[in-house]
Amino acid sequence: MTRKKITVAVTGLNNIDSPGPGIPVIRALKESELFDVRIIGLSYETLEPGLYMRELVDKSYSIPLPSVGISTLLDRLKYINNVENIDVIIPNFDAELHGFIKISEQLKTELDIATFMPSQDQFESRHKSTLYDFGEDNGVKVPYSKMIFTASEINTLKTDFTYPLVIKGKFYDASIAATPEQAVNYFHKISAKWGLPIIVQEFVGGNEVNVTAIGDGKGACIGAVPMRKLYITDKGKAWAGVSLDDENLIEITNRVISNSKWKGGCELEFIKTKEGEYYLLEMNPRFPAWVYLAKGCGQNHPEALVRMALGEDVKPFESYDVGKMFIRYSYDQIVDMKDYEQISTTGEL
Repeated sequence: MTRKKITVAVTGLNNIDSPGPGIPVIRALKESELFDVRIIGLSYETLEPGLYMRELVDKSYSIPLPSVGISTLLDRLKYINNVENIDVIIPNFDAELHGFIKISEQLKTELDIATFMPSQDQFESRHKSTLYDFGEDNGVKVPYSKMIFTASEINTLKTDFTYPLVIKGKFYDASIAATPEQAVNYFHKISAKWGLPIIVQEFVGGNEVNVTAIGDGKGACIGAVPMRKLYITDKGKAWAGVSLDDENLIEITNRVISNSKWKGGCELEFIKTKEGEYYLLEMNPRFPAWVYLAKGCGQNHPEALVRMALGEDVKPFESYDVGKMFIRYSYDQIVDMKDYEQISTTGEL
């Protein structure tokens, strides 16, 4: 079978100890049985390792940080597209999705670049600050949470929370506070990095289980693979995990995707209590960094996303392999200084 040649631009190339999803997404696309994919890497930092992975990334460009604004981003993408003729863009960071969603219609009509992302309303509905309401709307249990904007508000939490409790950033980071003093410390540490508001969440004990999933935007869950973390870094990231046989988790995931009519990839993070109840901790609006496990289990989620972005009718996966593990590893890339200088000065590599 002849594979169709396409060009896909991908962000999230920071394959470090807290990795972005970009490299796993690229690996899955490079192993597609349907597409011969040329990968354009889009980076925010000149030391993102994916920039220098020549076997995976065919050409790279720097793009402006989300804080710069969407008009600057659109101008940069117009320049890149004039050179590369991009078919699909897959953003992989929470913080950048808002901007890409805003310009998605322009990307399609002006540049003929397809995307497959949640709508603005969907994106906003699953924010950590509104997740409790999202859970009620979609029939899934969520720990009670509250937004705070000042450290002094921590003294008032005793009316709604008991310790320990969880202090979360609006995009990333979460720490368990056993005392008000710890809560204040985590408030300042996380808000300095990710800004306000800070989310305070009820602590629920149990085992963490995650699901990588993809919805078609019409209520169908195209694929879902659950995973239990086997090794966790000091940043709470999975460094090893195994796919699970968990029909309840798949049923809950299908219900969330169906009720919300979720469009695109996502990650659902749950706590399974000793009593066997599932609490949704987060719904990340993009593929997780461990999405390559889905490919290893027989469900190529990035390939399915590209197919739907290009207008193809994709049928849901019917099964996945249970007991497949992923284990991350680190290795040193040897890079010429001239490559670093090139991406730093010209914004291209």
